[in-house]
Amino acid sequence: MPLNNYIGFFRILLTLIFAMCLRIVPLSSELAVLNPDWVLIVLIYWSLYIPERVGIFNAWTFGLLTDVLLGRMLGQYALAYSLIIYICLKFHKRLRQFPLLQQGLFIFFCLLLSQLLLFFIKNLQHPAQLHASFWLPVFTGTLSWPLVYGLLSFVSMFRRIK
Repeated sequence: MPLNNYIGFFRILLTLIFAMCLRIVPLSSELAVLNPDWVLIVLIYWSLYIPERVGIFNAWTFGLLTDVLLGRMLGQYALAYSLIIYICLKFHKRLRQFPLLQQGLFIFFCLLLSQLLLFFIKNLQHPAQLHASFWLPVFTGTLSWPLVYGLLSFVSMFRRIK
């Protein structure tokens, strides 16, 4: 594998590790409910713009790492991330052509589907009620999409990651 491929791989890996750090950053209880699923947002970006490099296996792997990182039941984030990335891969050619606002709408539905799946799995373990805090990470993740898009586009701009 040429050196440029290794550099591209490490850029993707570093952005995902940074997203995992943002996922567990210690916040007050009021701000913790606003913390979006950074790992999923970064995975969505890379699967839309480099689908041949970031796919379902990467989503499954980082989902398992997120399960361990957050101390959740092993496999729930892996399942949610894999499903969302499958949808992204299915529609990536169309989605890349959409303006940022329409991509944001797609991101909203991806994050919502992930939250619903995680809530359903949590509800199987022990019944829970849906609270207003359920929606907050979805909204903050959607609102942060333009920032994530801009930053990751800047990261991948130096030497095109392929």
